[in-house]
Amino acid sequence: MAISQLTDIGEGFMEKMLFGMVKVLPIVAVSYSVGLTVEFIGAIIKKEQVNEGFLVSGMLIPLVMPVDVPLWMVGVATIFAVVIGKEVFGGTGMNILNPALTARAFLFFAYPTKMSGDFVWVNTATDDGLPLVDGYSGATPLAQAIENGDKITSVAGQPISFMDMFMGYIPGSIGETSTVACLIGAAILLLTGIGSWRVMLSVFVGGYLMALIFNAFPLNPFMSVPPLTQLVMGGFAFGAVFMATDPVTATQTNTGKFIYGFFIGFLAIMIRVFNPAYPEGMMLAILFMNVMAPLIDHYVVQANISRRLKRLKTA
Repeated sequence: MAISQLTDIGEGFMEKMLFGMVKVLPIVAVSYSVGLTVEFIGAIIKKEQVNEGFLVSGMLIPLVMPVDVPLWMVGVATIFAVVIGKEVFGGTGMNILNPALTARAFLFFAYPTKMSGDFVWVNTATDDGLPLVDGYSGATPLAQAIENGDKITSVAGQPISFMDMFMGYIPGSIGETSTVACLIGAAILLLTGIGSWRVMLSVFVGGYLMALIFNAFPLNPFMSVPPLTQLVMGGFAFGAVFMATDPVTATQTNTGKFIYGFFIGFLAIMIRVFNPAYPEGMMLAILFMNVMAPLIDHYVVQANISRRLKRLKTA
């Protein structure tokens, strides 16, 4: 969650869990209620059974949102994601864009001040746990890196270390801040056979190599951020694990998965560094590669066919 190092809500784990639930559960409730309503209406119009695909998207949509996003925006974005991101392509299994990222992209361009990635809600509290104010907008590590490189501080002015970012003690969207939580999710997806290790691995490799190249030629402060730090900042890990591996919108061939994932990581870091207007980059990189996925698979299949024809002629 986007809770800063200043937070002192109660003394125990459960108090912090309850505080987070109060902030997050309304967003989840709106996402599911609005999305499933649209799904039911679509099923009635098309005279089809309701597909369970939105049960996943309904949770991913809140996880890519800032914790202070207005609930009506969540509702509008969910409608857009279901109707424009999925139903116009034929429904679940036919969409070419990740529905959750489609929802975020809609809000990103329609309401950029709420979704830019520069500032997010940060909780503030006194030592006894009583809030002075509900919260205020604080700069994310990505926003600070644009000007300060790897010299990143909390809202209290304390340095934020690599381990702070890895564990998730930083501001950000609801699901993106903790890399260790994303890695736990990756392990579950791999063990259950849902996620592709080829996509996950190649995303991290592509991002690491792009950051390494920038380190060699640091033309601005953001380029000087160490490669491993780039991978734990913002939504990189979350996107690699939960978004890039979407089996519907990703490539289907094994070779294509490596190409697809590599360019997601490569482009995500490139967008971050070269365009301060898009300090995240992961969302745009995944959506762009979603569109390119069928083309990648086409050329991979054609290359396999060509090799087999050559072997046949030789024989």
